Amino acid sequence: MVPQTFGWLSLAPPLLAIGLAMASRQAVPSLLAGTWVGWVIATGDPFRGTAATLDSLVAMFADPGQTRVVIFTLLMGPLLLLLQRGGGVAGLLEWLGRYRRLHTRRGAQLLAATLGLGVFVESTITCLVVGAVARPVFDRLRIAREKLAYICDATSAPVCMLIPINSWGAVVLSLLTTQATLGTLGGQRPLPVFLAAVPLNFYAVLSVTLVFIVAATGWDIGPMREAERRASEEGALVASGARPVVADTLLMEAADDQTPPRARNLVLPLATLVATVLAGIAVTGVNGARAAGIATPTLLDTLDAASGSTAVLWGVLAALAVAAGLAAGSRVLELGTLTDLLFRGAGAMLPIATLLVLAFGIGAICDTLGTGPFIADLVTPYLTPVLLAPLVFVTSGAIAFATGTSWGTFAIMIPLALPVAAAMTLDGAAVSVPLVISAVLGGGVFGDHCSPISDTSLISSMAAWSDHIDHVRTQLPYALVAGAASVALYFLAGLFIT
Repeated sequence: MVPQTFGWLSLAPPLLAIGLAMASRQAVPSLLAGTWVGWVIATGDPFRGTAATLDSLVAMFADPGQTRVVIFTLLMGPLLLLLQRGGGVAGLLEWLGRYRRLHTRRGAQLLAATLGLGVFVESTITCLVVGAVARPVFDRLRIAREKLAYICDATSAPVCMLIPINSWGAVVLSLLTTQATLGTLGGQRPLPVFLAAVPLNFYAVLSVTLVFIVAATGWDIGPMREAERRASEEGALVASGARPVVADTLLMEAADDQTPPRARNLVLPLATLVATVLAGIAVTGVNGARAAGIATPTLLDTLDAASGSTAVLWGVLAALAVAAGLAAGSRVLELGTLTDLLFRGAGAMLPIATLLVLAFGIGAICDTLGTGPFIADLVTPYLTPVLLAPLVFVTSGAIAFATGTSWGTFAIMIPLALPVAAAMTLDGAAVSVPLVISAVLGGGVFGDHCSPISDTSLISSMAAWSDHIDHVRTQLPYALVAGAASVALYFLAGLFIT
């Protein structure tokens, strides 16, 4: 981490990007403007800042994990086209049509929420699976795309945090292992402390609970109320002037009249995707642990060494191969058509891939300027045993909102919050380490949900084929409700949990 030297100026890039995005509804130029201003501040010269901006965006591809994210994002386009052209979507809709409860708006939303709860292998996969399965049903029932994007987003990271057998758990365990070696866990092992923190992650619990309440009751608040009225009464699934992050060519693809509907042509590729991701986590984790000198890796060692981006890339490739094989085997598509779909689908995903690169870019300049540590330092003088957890939650939320990354927030706040908790304990104060950890994790997800520059929110918009800014606007009231309740619960917990 580069030492903090820019103070309040470090807030300029994220605030500019967020403000421009909300005002103009144009995410690409907003992110680019924020990144450029950041590098101008860092270099002190607009010309060098321009060169540094270009260099930083190119440097994103030097990171294997980020490059893999961009690649599997591009490959999702062909996969989605094959699921449609192969009769998989039509087949699933035909099968779901047998169940009366799924013919209602309530049933469709509960289906999407349940899928989000069940797919916990990776937040990206959660969004994509929920979007692929639920979107046709939502469209038929005139449910706003913003509602689907909200369900995708609110059941991805929160569920991954509550069932952390995935790359999210691996990241957190890695950070806690480092803290254990520094003695800030009070002699406790990382895994038991992490598991104790899971049920105290109030934001994750409330976020998932709220999704089911909204799905079951139709509790639409703020901009979501207007979005649902527009979709149900006017049949407009997106707002006038909206710009879905996926091209219309991808939205409108359908099987021809000669293609029989086959639900297996959707179910098998998605099942392959999930299974391959789980296998990829196991394989990369074991190999990584052995490369680090661990002859017989434990589950903790495996999760710690696993590569989530590699696992997801393998999963998408395997699903694409299965989908293509099913389509070719049933003579639905010829080889030439498959090739055309490959390039056309990848082209349709270029907008979201561009947004992801720019999101990574603004995260990099925030790291260079020390945005996260600056925000953290602002609240450090106000920390007390009772206020520690709620202030850590709010601070983590502010950092995630400003930087657009949960994992980056975890990396900043865990090394800052745990030493403070350890120092308070040495002074005789009663501080719960799992509670502090849960506040970091919950706050990171909360800020991520509120931020228009969040890569997870971008993926959710893509999965639902929604306008990204509309997704952020409609999700924000629900995130704020869960966030406010979390602050209150952390305050109460600070009084009684030691």
